[in-house]
Amino acid sequence: MPVKIVTDSAADLPAEQAAAHDIRVVPLTIRFGDDEYVDGVDLTPEAFYAKMAELDVLPATAAPSPGAFEAAFREAGADGDPVVCINLSSALSATMQSAQTAAKAIGDDLDVTVLDSRSITAGLGMQLLAAAEIAEQGGSVADITALVEDLSGRTHVFGALDTLENLKKGGRIGGAQAMLGSILSIKPIIDISSGEVEEAAKQRTRKKSMTWLRDKVLETPGVERVAVCHGCSPDVEELRQLLLPHFSEEQLTTWTIGPVIGAHGGPRMIGLVWQAPK
Repeated sequence: MPVKIVTDSAADLPAEQAAAHDIRVVPLTIRFGDDEYVDGVDLTPEAFYAKMAELDVLPATAAPSPGAFEAAFREAGADGDPVVCINLSSALSATMQSAQTAAKAIGDDLDVTVLDSRSITAGLGMQLLAAAEIAEQGGSVADITALVEDLSGRTHVFGALDTLENLKKGGRIGGAQAMLGSILSIKPIIDISSGEVEEAAKQRTRKKSMTWLRDKVLETPGVERVAVCHGCSPDVEELRQLLLPHFSEEQLTTWTIGPVIGAHGGPRMIGLVWQAPK
């Protein structure tokens, strides 16, 4: 029986890519004041960033209900197949807790395993694609669990932000709290590699932030794939060009950061995700 993969929308997997690998995505909810939108259903990344630019209110996110996860688990395991649910970092969201509640409610009806990616956006997405490949090759739940536990410790996520206001309001600022007192011209860079938000660096310009990101990934020899992540940022190609002397086009992928992470990272967020070699 092939293992079925379930996740949440913080993975920022395009719908066609998720469908191609039979990955079921349970969406989080985005709120602008009293207006509520289902990620990827009512709100595209482009529409989200446009709305964030238009409105004074900062967006908020809400985890899926246990019922939404239970429905996804029952659909995925309808033929008796085991289910593995891989979620965004439990330190940043109640999403994994919701999935665990759903798994407990199902009880012995299905074999459901819930895993913490300790990551977000492409960091979670890259783990999902690797897990799906194992499942497609006939791997077991134990194989996928071991893979995710290994990759979660080798996945690096760094983001350059234009503002810390979204993180501050959303309560996810974590170890970057000390950066709040910085002068306005400082561009903060955060490290989410552990699954929590930590301060990584402060740069004075957007260009210097991009150069810092490039230099950071080059500190790790043997990196095979790098994801360039951006919140519909108009200058994402500049970061790609900084990387192309060091990585081929095939080694670079570009991920659009969706509303879930964008709500906390803010406008013009840009970053890099990579997996360190063993």
